[in-house]
Amino acid sequence: MPRPTGRVLTLLELLQSGGTRTVAELADRLGVQGRTVRRYVDQLIDLDVPVESVRGRYGGYRLAPGYRLPPLMLNDDEALAVLLGLVAGRRAGLTTAERTAGETASAKIRRVLPRHLARRLGPLLEALAFTDEPGEFATPDAEVLLTLADAVRHRRPVSIRYTDREGRRSERTLHAYGIVSHAGRWYVTGDDVRIGAERTLRLDRIEDVRALPGSFEAPADADPARRVLSAFATADYRHEVTLRVHGTVGHIRARLPAGVAGLEEHEPTSERWRRVDLRVERLDWLPPLLASLDRPFVVERPGELRDLVIALADRLTSYARQDGEAAAEPGDVEQPGHLPGGAGQSLPGS
Repeated sequence: MPRPTGRVLTLLELLQSGGTRTVAELADRLGVQGRTVRRYVDQLIDLDVPVESVRGRYGGYRLAPGYRLPPLMLNDDEALAVLLGLVAGRRAGLTTAERTAGETASAKIRRVLPRHLARRLGPLLEALAFTDEPGEFATPDAEVLLTLADAVRHRRPVSIRYTDREGRRSERTLHAYGIVSHAGRWYVTGDDVRIGAERTLRLDRIEDVRALPGSFEAPADADPARRVLSAFATADYRHEVTLRVHGTVGHIRARLPAGVAGLEEHEPTSERWRRVDLRVERLDWLPPLLASLDRPFVVERPGELRDLVIALADRLTSYARQDGEAAAEPGDVEQPGHLPGGAGQSLPGS
């Protein structure tokens, strides 16, 4: 049989679910009599939990609206999901400007976990490893993020103060269509009313945001994630690259996703020559990426990229022709790591 303290916590959980609960309902759920329910309510009130009594035919008990109520009661699966979510969020940059918030939240949850559960989850978090190194993410201010989210939901225009990648400051009126997390950064996409054009802006470069009166209608095809990826693929980088690749859309997108390249996607399952357009800041990472396509391709422009591809092919050919005497001892062989030219380019915002 549950102890009285356990029943009090169960009563608290029932009240937390919202609405008014009758004495008869609570007594039935707790397996006690009505006067015992009233005694449990008095115990919660003694702990400064704001339980209100509602009179009338449908009266009973409820919690005062707007009260943020401890304790948070999680079962084993819920606790594991929350802690792993906090760890993954920190690794992926899905945090606000308060960088320690995820760590302190995780520590608070672990402190109040039952001992048996803490003993099981602790070793898991300590044993958990990742194949990539954590990055340094430019995280947005929490108030900026929440204000923009409210504007997106209610289709309200906002005024923002923004600093672009060249350090230029401006004040803009934005009709925000959505918020997108991509490659460790947060973006908002929408219509810049002053210039009458769509823009993708980094949230960490927004200094201030405030809601304006009025409302707007979003386009029927306002897919924020697709618009952000399209903005990256057409961004103003140093080099414009045009390729012809023979394959299906799936073959090409496996190595050149929408955030990197524009692609002709009609007849997506057919094997055919397709035009691929990229705008990149550096060319040196493209030759190994194109080699990994394992599909016939032609570099139409620039000629510099064509030279880099030929140079990589020559190096690989010379390595393959080396005889066994020139091979290093097994212990001296460098382990596979980064392809020539690094992992790729950084993606600036507007």
